Amino acid sequence: MTQNQLNQLIADATGEDIDDIRQRGFSLADPLEVNFDPEPCDLPPQVVDWDEADLQHNVAVVPQR
Repeated sequence: MTQNQLNQLIADATGEDIDDIRQRGFSLADPLEVNFDPEPCDLPPQVVDWDEADLQHNVAVVPQR
């Protein structure tokens, strides 16, 4: 598949103008290349303790003695 064919298929599927698709830089991914992400996310998974977050929001308006 050529780049032009890929762009045309994406434009047909999305209804976008072919020039907009070209500017977005779509390309075929090689399934054998596993390190294709130019900016991998090295951050640890973001985890929210909803119980802790809830405790921070439930603050008494009038302090208890």
